[in-house]
Amino acid sequence: MVKLGNDWDNILKDEWEKPYYKELRRFLKQEYATQTVYPAMEDIFNALKLSSYENTRVVIIGQDPYHGENQAHGLCFSVKRGVPLPPSLINIYKEIKADLSIDNFSCGELTSIAKQGVLMLNSVLTVRAGSPKSHAGKGWEIFTDRIIEELDKKETPIVFLLWGNDAKKKAAKITNPIHFKYEAAHPSPLSVRGFSGCRHFSLCNETLIATNQKPINWEVK
Repeated sequence: MVKLGNDWDNILKDEWEKPYYKELRRFLKQEYATQTVYPAMEDIFNALKLSSYENTRVVIIGQDPYHGENQAHGLCFSVKRGVPLPPSLINIYKEIKADLSIDNFSCGELTSIAKQGVLMLNSVLTVRAGSPKSHAGKGWEIFTDRIIEELDKKETPIVFLLWGNDAKKKAAKITNPIHFKYEAAHPSPLSVRGFSGCRHFSLCNETLIATNQKPINWEVK
């Protein structure tokens, strides 16, 4: 049984016993025993640990974890402190700077943002080293769909930032009209032209303020 330490434990208490998750768990046990897998086991659910259901007011959905050494730690687009910034994160920081005049380039760990109620959730929560999307189709998508479906039930507005095709697929799970969905291309170098200028960070804060919620401080600390 996974322990998240907040209200997600009660919301997801039945999920761990479902057949798909038991099969996923068996797969992961074999993978972690025989392969190099990211993130570390204890970091897989960091996004849910840092942003409780009650506190979540912004959701950023990524694809799957970074597949390089010491990068992934359970928050989409974030890397551990001291690790060189990946290209996607550099492009996110460039957009924050252009949008809000905040210069974030010193550190790639986004924990300070997650703690403000920003759920930084990948569609797939694990990956084999050097092999992007290697854990796709193993059950994680069912699990993260459930997360989105539960958040869709909230009676306070949530801002969903959907970057890239994998994230946009989750949009169909967001049907409650009180929530807001902003879509853009993935911030990777291959598609950044469709991400640059999206202004999602100011749009997010404007939306939060308009719905009587506190804006996000996008400065990385």
